[in-house]
Amino acid sequence: MAKSKKAKRQHGGWQDRLSDFAIRGLIWTALRFPIKTRLKLVGALVRRIVGPLVGWDKRISENLDHVWPDLPDEQRAAICDQVLRNLGRAFIENYDVPEMLARGAKNSVSGPGLAHIEKAQAEGRPVLLVSGHFGSAECARCALVARGYQVGGLIRPMSNPFFHEHYAKNMRDICEPVFEQGRRGTMGLIKHIKEGGMAVLLFDLFDSAGEPIDFLGQPAPTLTSTADIALRTNALMVPFFGIRHDDLYGFDAVFEEPIEHGDPLEMMRAATRRLEARIEENPGQWLWVHRRWKPKRQARIQRKRAAATMAP
Repeated sequence: MAKSKKAKRQHGGWQDRLSDFAIRGLIWTALRFPIKTRLKLVGALVRRIVGPLVGWDKRISENLDHVWPDLPDEQRAAICDQVLRNLGRAFIENYDVPEMLARGAKNSVSGPGLAHIEKAQAEGRPVLLVSGHFGSAECARCALVARGYQVGGLIRPMSNPFFHEHYAKNMRDICEPVFEQGRRGTMGLIKHIKEGGMAVLLFDLFDSAGEPIDFLGQPAPTLTSTADIALRTNALMVPFFGIRHDDLYGFDAVFEEPIEHGDPLEMMRAATRRLEARIEENPGQWLWVHRRWKPKRQARIQRKRAAATMAP
């Protein structure tokens, strides 16, 4: 008799508790160091130990091969190094909210979209800030919060519920309201925006229900929900980026020209082009560890859609 497949592990058990205990220990230890030392240490830990252990370096390389197959090995290795170090920094800096807000108050806030945001807020018009996993969207959010803006957001629940508890608390400590992804959370976010609020949405994750939009030369399923929300609430849709400095501590919060309202798919294409430009300029700041394209799964989805179309 063939062996049955191993049952899928339920989250919330002792393994998740043990994992969260180790993560809390790392956080506690890292917070004993000054901020710049802390960022360097955790960045190096993720680059040298965590990333290779969980296969993030391999995934980064696969993604780079998918979109830039002719990329020289040295450049691929340099991007991998930057991505993993930035991932470590982004993780640990979220656990010192007062420092993030203080840093946000000191670093520059610029771009043509800033005047549009100020005008919209003065008029009571909602603002939807859109970005990808580039640089640090949270640092840019902190820059606005430190200047008196109330900037909400939507977060994805983590698979480890114990880790999610303190992760979500940090996001809320930066600024309320923060909603969790799902029907109830999305409706809460829409209500907040419709009432003239401001919120952040990141749109660059794979979703099989999304429409294929060329991203760095390859089709990537992209939901139009960000544009749909902007249209539904008449919110100003402003691409923004938290761009890290070469010193790996400072950053610039840059707010670009708003995306004009129109067809939701075209609006998301425009948002994607803005993100592409930033990645092409500084590829090491985008989080290449995400499975953004999943070409094999996309092919299966397309075959199923084609079969459904041809069915009598």
